[in-house]
Order: sequence, then C-alpha cells, then structure tokens
Amino acid sequence: MTATTFRHSAYDAVVVGARCAGSATAMLLARSGLRVLAIDRARYGSDTLSTHALMRGGVLQLHRWGLLDAIRRAGTPAVRATSFHYGRETLTVEIEPRGGVDALFAPRRTLLDSVLADAAAEAGAEVVHGVRLADLVRDRLGRVRGAVVEDAAGRFTRVEAGIVIGADGARSTVARLVGSEAYHAGAHAAATVYGYWSGFAVGGYRWHYGPGTAAGAIPTNDGRTAVFVAVPRERFFRETRFDLEAGYHRALAECAPSLAAFVTMGRRDGKLRGFAGEPGYLRPSHGPGWALVGDAGYFRDPITAHGMTDALRDAESLARAVVAGGDEALASYERSRDAIGRGILDLSDAIASFSWDLETVQDLHRTLSRAMGQGVKAIARFDDAGADPARSGDDRAA
Repeated sequence: MTATTFRHSAYDAVVVGARCAGSATAMLLARSGLRVLAIDRARYGSDTLSTHALMRGGVLQLHRWGLLDAIRRAGTPAVRATSFHYGRETLTVEIEPRGGVDALFAPRRTLLDSVLADAAAEAGAEVVHGVRLADLVRDRLGRVRGAVVEDAAGRFTRVEAGIVIGADGARSTVARLVGSEAYHAGAHAAATVYGYWSGFAVGGYRWHYGPGTAAGAIPTNDGRTAVFVAVPRERFFRETRFDLEAGYHRALAECAPSLAAFVTMGRRDGKLRGFAGEPGYLRPSHGPGWALVGDAGYFRDPITAHGMTDALRDAESLARAVVAGGDEALASYERSRDAIGRGILDLSDAIASFSWDLETVQDLHRTLSRAMGQGVKAIARFDDAGADPARSGDDRAA
C-alpha cells in the first residue's frame, strides 16, 4: 500500500485543521494565489462541540467573503434580536442593519465548517480529511519547512511548506511540537451542557443569568434550538458529571424557568453534550516557519460565545500576514490579535468565574459589547488596507 498522494510535494502553506479557522485561512491564502494544503483528522462535515452563535463580526466576514448566502439557503434562522435576562429583568437588543449585516446567524458546525472547506477548495486549496499531522519537518537551523502527514492506514507522507499553520484546536499538535506555551491565561472555567430541542421557537438569541448559573437558547438549523446551561466547573464535577440529565434540567430550572418550560414542551434530538471547561489562554502564535490561528493560539471561555467570530477575524489577519511575508508581518498579526483578544479573554474569564451579582454581570456585558465593537472595526480596516483576498471571486452575498 502507498501513502496518501497529494497533488504536490511542496506547498506555500500547509494548514493543519480544516474547520472554522483553518478552512477560512486556507480559503483566503488560496484566493491570494498561494498553493495551499489543508488537512483535518475528522471526516468532512462532521460535528463538533460548539457555541453555534456568530456575532456581528463573524457574520460580517461571511458576507465579505461571499459565503453568507450559503448559510441562509441552508435554512439557518435569521436572528434579529438578542435578549439578556438578569433574574426578572430583561434587556432586548435589536440587530441594526449595518455594513451588510441585517441579522445574526447560528449555523450548525456541520454546515459552517463544510461551507468554509468547500470555499477553500473552490479557491484552489487542496482540502483533505481523514489524515493527521504526525510531525513537523525542520531544517538544520530549526526552522519549520514542512509536515509529515499520517493517513487512517498508518501510512506517512512528507510535504514541504513555506509555512505550517496550526488551526487544530485547543490541544493543537502544532503548538505542542513547536513548544508554544500560554503567556496569558484565565483563572476560571465554566462547564457547559447543551442539547438540541425542537417543537418550539425562542425568537432570537436568549442569554439568562442567575446566582451561580447561566443558560441560553440559540436557534439553529433544521428547526432546532440549542439550549445550554453553564455552571462553575466545580459544580459540574460535583453534580452534573455523575448525572448529566438531572444536572442539566436542575440548572436550567434554577436559571431560566421559561426555557425549562419550553424544553418540557419540546422534544430533544440526540443526547446531551457536555464540556467540563478549560481556562482561556493566549499562546505565542508565530515562529520560524509556523503560525497558530483559532483555538490553537487563542481560547476564551465559551460562556461569551465569541470563539467562531474571533477565529474568522484572525484567519483573515493571519492570511494577510502570510501573503505579506516576513516575521514582522506575523508578529503584527499576533499583536493585533492580542489587542482585541486579551480583553475578550479576560471578560469571558470574569463571567466564567460566577463571582458576580446581576448588576456586576451587566457591567461586564457592557464592557464586552465595546470590545466586540473593536473587533468589528478591525474587520472594517481590512477593507482600507488595500488588496483584499476576501473579495476574490464572486460576491455571492451581495
């Protein structure tokens, strides 16, 4: 048997991970004319743990890249309002049309990751699923010069690359192999349990907060709503881990009785899914011949549902740096990521601590909203920076 055969033996970039961050990066690099290989160990279109919700910055990116129509055509509900419930107080925020965004969307990852992977392939990137990174290739000075890829049968293929980009999640193999350790980390982690429910509609994003708990409802594809609860990690290990079902319903009833009532009337599709939590971090995300993007380099607690939006923004920032070339461009990518990301990480960490009262968490959300606005402004600056790989090809979202 022979090893997996790729189109080429050498690439301008090898992207490890072909989900949200990786496929977006591969697409933008390919649209800029680079020869790109993107690999992922999972099968094409597979599901993964996710917060689902895209914020304005993420929707704006899909619009700019000409991909938002594909999300709409798949029947993803348009979210035109989001409500915050602090005990008995409710604050509703309408989504104002601005910059090509007139609604928010929360696509299932089976949809979003596939749309991005297809767009990368359409742009000319080679996208291969079912293979994994086994090792990095280095020259005698230690610079990364390529990758060793292993297929499902245990066969190895070596490819050369101008840069290897790790977009392979929090447990990134690329980060481990290059020795990238966190230089800024959170102190808290919220544990989250969610399920998909049908038979009712919530009319937009809903976020609920109560003493020691948070909950929410996020409308997604196929008439389903993702209903989640979040609790301190210690409570998860004390209660929910041993009885996921009972712990989920108990926390939901405590924090959001109205959502608990919806769930009682609806029907669940599939099993509950749980994430025990992990403190956020920023890792060094560039070095000789390598870079990190998405959760591989920057993870914030999912309680603020900002991971996918951050990943899409940072994918474009990194792609521009790679196209520009040179270590200073990559250093600038990391600085710009940190300028926005550190604030969102710290705010997510504070909310995940559950050491707040309802007035304090409202203040945290107001500060978070301003930080999210800075992210949208950073995306707008991409259009002011000259050549834009995001606009290569047809604008199917126009």
